[in-house]
Amino acid sequence: MYILVSDDISELGMEKLQAIPGASVVVKTGMSEAELVREIAEADALIVRSQTKVTAAVIEAAKNLKVIGRAGVGVDNIDVTAATKRGIIVINAPDGNTISAAEHTFAMLISMARKIPQADASIRAKKWDRKSFIGVELRGKTLAVLGLGRIGTEVAKRAQAFGMRVVGYDPFVTEERAQKLGIQKLPLEQAIEEGDFITVHTPLTKETRHMLNADAFRRMKDGVRIVNCARGGIIDEQALCEALHSGKVAGAAIDVFEQEPLAPDHPLLSAPNVVMTPHLGASTVEAQVNVAIDVAEEVGRILQGLPFRNAVNLPSLTAEQKAFLEPYLTLGERLGLFVAQWLDGPVAALEVTYGGELADQDVSFVTRTVLKGWFGYKYADEVNYVNAPFLAEQSGLTIREVKQPKSRVFTNLITLSVQSADGVHRISGTLNNGFGPRIVEIDGYTLDVAPEGKMLFTHHVDQPGMIGRIGTLLGDAGVNIAAMQVGRKESGGEAIMILSVDKMVSDDVVAKIGEVPGIRSVRAIDL
Repeated sequence: MYILVSDDISELGMEKLQAIPGASVVVKTGMSEAELVREIAEADALIVRSQTKVTAAVIEAAKNLKVIGRAGVGVDNIDVTAATKRGIIVINAPDGNTISAAEHTFAMLISMARKIPQADASIRAKKWDRKSFIGVELRGKTLAVLGLGRIGTEVAKRAQAFGMRVVGYDPFVTEERAQKLGIQKLPLEQAIEEGDFITVHTPLTKETRHMLNADAFRRMKDGVRIVNCARGGIIDEQALCEALHSGKVAGAAIDVFEQEPLAPDHPLLSAPNVVMTPHLGASTVEAQVNVAIDVAEEVGRILQGLPFRNAVNLPSLTAEQKAFLEPYLTLGERLGLFVAQWLDGPVAALEVTYGGELADQDVSFVTRTVLKGWFGYKYADEVNYVNAPFLAEQSGLTIREVKQPKSRVFTNLITLSVQSADGVHRISGTLNNGFGPRIVEIDGYTLDVAPEGKMLFTHHVDQPGMIGRIGTLLGDAGVNIAAMQVGRKESGGEAIMILSVDKMVSDDVVAKIGEVPGIRSVRAIDL
C-alpha cells in the first residue's frame, strides 16, 4: 500500500503510518498541483495538512486512492464532493487541537487586555514607558462566547477560572446544557451588548460571515474587546478597523483573517491596540502530534478494512449495508438540513421514525446523517458522521429512534418529529423509484418535492392572489422559480408552499415576503 504524505507531519504520526502492515510511506512536500497529479496516480492514501490543495483534478488522477487524511480539523483544502463521487473516504482529526485553540484564544485575550505585545515592543526599543500600557483585569468582567462547541466550551471554563461572568450564544445549545456549563445563554444581540470581552468560536458559514459587522459593533459597549481565533470572515475586518480607530472597540486580538497571508497594506496593520498572530491556534507541539497520530491511525484502519471513526463524507458500512442504506443516508441528511433552516431556536428533542423495510435495518447510520445535516448547517465542516451524535449530546438534544414495520402508504418512510419552542413539527421523506429522495409531508400537509437546491418555504393563509404576490416579489428581485408545490388541508384554510428557485433568496426579499398579509412564516432554504 502506497501512502503519500504531501505536507510535514510529526514524527510520531510518521511512525504510526510506517507501522501499518504492507505500507510504503513516501514523503514529498511542497508539490505544485501538476506535480501532485503525477505523484497521486498510484497512491492508496494521501496525508495532508493545510498547505496541499486536493483539487478535483488531483482526485481525478488518483486511480487507486481510498482515503485522504487531513491532519487537522477543517477540510477546506480538499474537494470533498469530488472525493465522495469517486468513493474516496475523507477523514480529519476533529479533536486533536481543541485545547491548543482554546489556550491560544485565552493567551490572546490576556495579551490584549494587558497590552503585552505593545509593551514588549516598547521596551525592546530601549524605552521604559509604564503609563502607556495600563491594562484591565478580567475578574468581574463579562465574556460573551459566540459558539459553544468544543473550543468555545473550553474557553468558557478558563474564563470562569479567572472570575469572569460568561454569557454565550449558540442556537443549537439548550438552556439546560448552558446551565450545566455555568453559562448564561442569550440571544446574539443581547450577548454582544453585555460582553466586556467577545470571543467567536463558530465555523464560517453564510450565516456567520460578518456576524460581527458595523451594526453589531454599534450595539456593543464602549470599550469592548474582541477576540477571533476561529475563522477569518466571521468579523468584518473593515468595520473592526473603523471601530478601533473611533475608540468604540478598545482592543482586538486576531489570529485568523479573511485573506491569508495579510496584504502589506491591510488596514489592521495600522489600527491601534491590535494583537495579531499568523493563524497559530493549532500550532503547538501537542496539537500537531495529536492530529498526526489521529489521522495516521484512521488511515491504517481504513487501509486494513477495520472500523474507523472520523469520516467527513462516509460512515463505516459493510458492503451489504451500504448497498441498501446509501440512498437513505442522502435523504436523512437532507431532512436534517431542511429542519435546521426551517425552525428557529434550540430544539429539545428529536424523534426519528423509520417505517416499512427500513425498520428491519440497523438505521443508526441514517440517524447520524440526520444529525450531520442538522448540525452541519451551523457548524459546517466541523461535523462528521462520528461527532454529530456527540454534538447532539453536547447541545442537550434528546434523540429517539422509533421503528414501525408497516408504513401507511410508502414502502419506506423517514419522519423527523422535532420538539421546539413553539411545539412539535414533523417532516417525512421517502425514496421514489426513478426520482430519488422526496419530501412527502410537512406538518400534516402532503406534497412531493425533491430535497435539493435552493428553495423558498412558506406557511400561509390559502387565499386568492397569495402565490401571485410572492411570485411578483421574487420576479422583481430577479429570482426565477423552477418548480412549485403547494400543500393544503382545506380551501381557505392554512397552507404551505415550497418553491424551487434558481438562486438563493436574499434576506431582504424574505423579509418583504414575510410582510405580505396572510404569510405566517417564510424561510429561504439551501440544500
